[in-house]
Amino acid sequence: MPRHPMHMSDAAEAALRTALHRLRVELRVPAAFPPNVLEAAEAAVRAPRLPDEDATDLPFFTIDPPTSKDLDQAMHLERRPGGGYRVHYAIADVAAFVTPGGALDAEAHERVETVYFPDGKVSLHPPVISEGAASLLPDRTVPALVWRHDLDADGEVTRSDVRRALVRSQAKLDYAGVQQDLDAGTAEESVALLREIGKLREAVEIKRGGISVNLPDQEISLEDGAFRLSYRAALPVEGWNEQMSLMTGMAAARIMLDSGTGVLRTQREAEPKVVTRVRAIAQLLAIDWQPHVSYADLVRSLDPNNQKHAAFLSEATAMLLKAEYTPFRDHHLPDPEHRIHAAIAAPYTHCTAPLRRLIDRYTGELCVAASTGQAPPDWVLTALYGLPCDMARGKGSRADRSAVDLAEAAVLMHRVGEVFEASVIDTDKERGKPREGRLHLTDPAVMAKVEAKTEDLKLGQTVRATLERAAPGHTEDDKVLFSLP
Repeated sequence: MPRHPMHMSDAAEAALRTALHRLRVELRVPAAFPPNVLEAAEAAVRAPRLPDEDATDLPFFTIDPPTSKDLDQAMHLERRPGGGYRVHYAIADVAAFVTPGGALDAEAHERVETVYFPDGKVSLHPPVISEGAASLLPDRTVPALVWRHDLDADGEVTRSDVRRALVRSQAKLDYAGVQQDLDAGTAEESVALLREIGKLREAVEIKRGGISVNLPDQEISLEDGAFRLSYRAALPVEGWNEQMSLMTGMAAARIMLDSGTGVLRTQREAEPKVVTRVRAIAQLLAIDWQPHVSYADLVRSLDPNNQKHAAFLSEATAMLLKAEYTPFRDHHLPDPEHRIHAAIAAPYTHCTAPLRRLIDRYTGELCVAASTGQAPPDWVLTALYGLPCDMARGKGSRADRSAVDLAEAAVLMHRVGEVFEASVIDTDKERGKPREGRLHLTDPAVMAKVEAKTEDLKLGQTVRATLERAAPGHTEDDKVLFSLP
């Protein structure tokens, strides 16, 4: 599970501009697209590979942050005669513009994914594609992979397929506006059904033992010369929207498993010793985790607006939920038992964000081929077993972590030398460094590295730690460092 996004006010961004630039340099993210890639993008936009089928009669809509332009998904929801629902879910067809083996393809394999920073993003594809010709922006006819999910009255999927078609989104909606319309009862029927179907899908998720962790967005602002951290809770509509994506990812995994060729996003159950440590962290943060309660049930009971709960969710998901990509061909999985994503509690794959993630273009292509009775393209099969290594080079997760580290350093930068009450929530004893670990501050809500000078750290001990360093521009990962005597 990713860490929650980091947002900055304009004032905070201006004050930290140098540190943000240095962060980009540290991660070695590309500053701009090479000229030949931009030329290839312009040529692709002039001559895309368009599908024969026309689905522009479906009144699709998108839901994204207000400023987003790279829109991967659009949807249309309706009731089925006789009961149940039908969800049409359109995914941007990046393959209509990217030629396998060409300059755009090579650049995408170098970049792997769009990398987000508090002051902007570094895109996977040139904006003329990702924010233009391939994006599902309103009032534009664009190529898409159109999924059709039929659901029964309880929200269980009874049938899914996918095909290529031209689509035309009718509206670009944002989360706050949709939530307001839903709460006021003024949303159009297709939009209103998102709440109805979303709640049913959440119930289905609980039934199968899945977990959805909606951490609050974190924002850093500059007020009266001091940096401050605040949180914005996710709106219910964001969870319902995510359920549409999860439903599609699970359908794609089933299609690929049935066809015998694909790439799953898999996740094993955490080892007992890791679960024991996470339970200890919960106890330290005064979270009541009874022995008979599963992790999934615990997560559903927590309030992401509670700073201790948010700290636990961030730390626990990082320790427990480590996922990987598992390719297979001709029905030969490396480990036949390893086909489940533990947090989702079902087979699953990434397929709904091809404008922002390399692998989704490949999984989408495999699903279209299987649904239409065709063999997978050679360019997909050739790349299949290299995709996990490609995705492992992605820098998005590290950028997320670094942004949080940067924000925490900015909040504490004028308090070096102060002593803080804290709890030791992790140690590096197993890695041969018993005097190093991580602690959790209650105020401000920060988790940071700590080093003890004379005694080994003890998990759970309450300490008075001295802030030794809080440097947003520091070139190492530990921008915040505490010490103990």
